[in-house]
Amino acid sequence: MSTPAPFGPLQFQLVLLRRMADFQPGLAEDARHELSASLADMREANRRWQAMVRAPRGRGSLRRYRSVLGEPELILPRRVGDLECEALLWPVPLWPDLRFEVMAGPGGAVWNEWLVRAPGAAGPELTSVTDLLPWSCTVDEAARAFPPARPMEGSAPTRWALAITDPESGRERVAEFTWGLFQRLLPSP
Repeated sequence: MSTPAPFGPLQFQLVLLRRMADFQPGLAEDARHELSASLADMREANRRWQAMVRAPRGRGSLRRYRSVLGEPELILPRRVGDLECEALLWPVPLWPDLRFEVMAGPGGAVWNEWLVRAPGAAGPELTSVTDLLPWSCTVDEAARAFPPARPMEGSAPTRWALAITDPESGRERVAEFTWGLFQRLLPSP
């Protein structure tokens, strides 16, 4: 019986792509090819990730990310209300201007895990909802561009939604994100 290959950054990127393929199959397929990975590789990476997440005596979320992605590129202090937190950032080669951020609270509890713009990287110029192209921006960037954005519950744990107002028409729309990266724009419910 052969030992499975280590689960590292390549496999983690395939996990991110697996969920994004639900909304943007063409972009996810192009990215998978860029990683020289097959559909079977993507399915296997997702299967192994889900097994790690659900393991009864598995590592905690923060330890799991460190074991898969290595030491973070940056650890930034953050305040959430009265709590001192840390934002741990890892590079993601598929998206060089983005970082995978894990927000950890006191004691290492993971509160949030998603893609964010890398410190110092220029984000997109978002002045109209027509500027919202798949994979063009993060949740935070869309929220800042279209105030007052209203967070909505996503359809799965790795999905977020924002109710935003189109500045041109005044109509409310719903921006959907997977792992923090914009996927699609829907009419208001």
